[in-house]
Amino acid sequence: MKRFLSVLLLSVTSCHLQADDAVTAKMLDLFPQFDADHNGFLSSEEQARAVESVRIIYGDQWAQQMQNMFARAAAADKSVNAESWRKEIANYGRQPAMQAVQITMRDGKKLTINIYLPRGTGPFPVVLSRTPYSRMKHNEGAAGFAASGYVSVIQDMRGRFDSEGENLPFIGCGWNEHQDGVDTIEWLKKQPWCNGRIATIGGSAGGITQNLLAGAAPDGLKAQYITAAAASLYSDVSYIGGAFRKADTENWLATNKFDPLALEIIRAHPSYDDYWKKFDTSTKFAVMNVPAVHIGGWFDMFAQATIDEFEGRQHHGTAGSRGKQKLIMGPWTHGIGKMPAGEMTFPKASKVPEQYSASRWFNHYLLGVDNGVEKESAVAYYVMGDTTTPSAPGNEWRYADDWPVPAKDTSFYFLRDGKLGLEKPAGNDSPLEFTFDPESPCPTVGGNNLTIPRGPMDQKMIESRRDGVILTSAPLDAPVEVTGRVRAKIFIASSAVDTDLSVRLCDMYPDGKSYLIAEGIKRLRYRNSFEKAEPLTPGKIEEVSVDCWSTSIIFNKEHRVRVMITSSNYPRFDVNPGTGEPWSESGKKVKQTNLIFCDTDHASLLLLPVVSAK
Repeated sequence: MKRFLSVLLLSVTSCHLQADDAVTAKMLDLFPQFDADHNGFLSSEEQARAVESVRIIYGDQWAQQMQNMFARAAAADKSVNAESWRKEIANYGRQPAMQAVQITMRDGKKLTINIYLPRGTGPFPVVLSRTPYSRMKHNEGAAGFAASGYVSVIQDMRGRFDSEGENLPFIGCGWNEHQDGVDTIEWLKKQPWCNGRIATIGGSAGGITQNLLAGAAPDGLKAQYITAAAASLYSDVSYIGGAFRKADTENWLATNKFDPLALEIIRAHPSYDDYWKKFDTSTKFAVMNVPAVHIGGWFDMFAQATIDEFEGRQHHGTAGSRGKQKLIMGPWTHGIGKMPAGEMTFPKASKVPEQYSASRWFNHYLLGVDNGVEKESAVAYYVMGDTTTPSAPGNEWRYADDWPVPAKDTSFYFLRDGKLGLEKPAGNDSPLEFTFDPESPCPTVGGNNLTIPRGPMDQKMIESRRDGVILTSAPLDAPVEVTGRVRAKIFIASSAVDTDLSVRLCDMYPDGKSYLIAEGIKRLRYRNSFEKAEPLTPGKIEEVSVDCWSTSIIFNKEHRVRVMITSSNYPRFDVNPGTGEPWSESGKKVKQTNLIFCDTDHASLLLLPVVSAK
């Protein structure tokens, strides 16, 4: 998450473009171009013509920026002279003066913020960023916001750097005992430089804290810009399908030097219980009341969470939330706008579509600018395609009014001969069988990770293993688009009281490379509920659903759809010892012989949302 934040802040800064020499020259040229009577002043009418010209050539962002600069440079009669315009340009993009202040939370703990004020008399709207990564190291967006007429406020979260309190992630971010986000907004509203209109921005941890804040529904919060964030700290962060997300959880906590108690707490709550409900924003959709942009990537660690948060607020929030959400999903890992993603480079994917920029969003909801951002399509999603064939379909942005887009859930059945077929098996074929040894887990190769290699990667190195089942379709005779949520329905019997089902969906190219596209896991003791573990009865057939999250891809002609079923994905997830208990180095471990059924009464399948060809 920490590495991602610098990428986000750089992108935010780019929303408020800096005045390098070329930009400065163009700004200076505006004056003589629009000083029609050559009197050394720009009247209000001449300023308006200059702004409109900038809008036509450079877009709404720069037009709004010029309008703000003219307003600051104007005299009492609203005219701008040449000297004041030169001074305004000289000041543009400079880092504003910073003031560090400690503010007191409801429990008496003091949290530290940096305040960057714009020039002028105010009061101003505020853009707030809360971070566990140091407010001093992640202030790149402050100058741009201040230049655009916003107060930029950056806060060290509770227990982090110069802020007091427990050094436990997200403990003060929501609606529970500590409500640091709410208390901060209340403090901001009382400041003479704040006009009462506050927005939040941030990605990863800085996005998670925004989701939790929205669940508290604070008064004064008018807009959010959220990138790559979780909705639930249980099902999106720590336990996926009931399996502990080992590598990323342990690495993130250790690298960022959180209290070791944090990991102890997470491991002490393997089921979805009252502890996790305090950090589950889906329980608070009904009170959320703020417009928000949600940005994610198909290979991000929070890919499905980004979609779930959008859907929950868009359809189940209050009037201030319903119909006022935007969703942008690109072909990215946790580094939004960065290519390559894993072993693939997707074209036209180097940035978030400009019409969904933070500056347009905040200009509308904080400054009241009628820029049309609220009328943009609710959803922008990137349809991936074959990256080796320039003429292949896909690799393009599409837009929709809602999510999911219309698609037909199509069954790809598991067949005894190792094939994926569209016809349900008609006979009583014997099941597919593999044995999993916890002492030799199947390794992670790419996927929706943060701290270990991530993104779409060729699975060849693990497809030759014997502790799994591989099923492959025939070469496609035409391109097939899959857009939406991918699930597997598997009939399984195990020799153990517990096992995992790890499902990997791959796009198999004609040259044999098999790129991971979507994946999921289910710890079978949580097959019926994440709130209560239930051991398997050895030998009993169980129907299990595995959520592989969402994607959007066109499998090109002559490609194959491939699915790999194993009982591990390590170190992405911890290893299931097969005993019904959590893994421990010294604990008992048993081999797990698993039968995957593919007969007419127990037809295991992969369920793909297929979009009709246009």
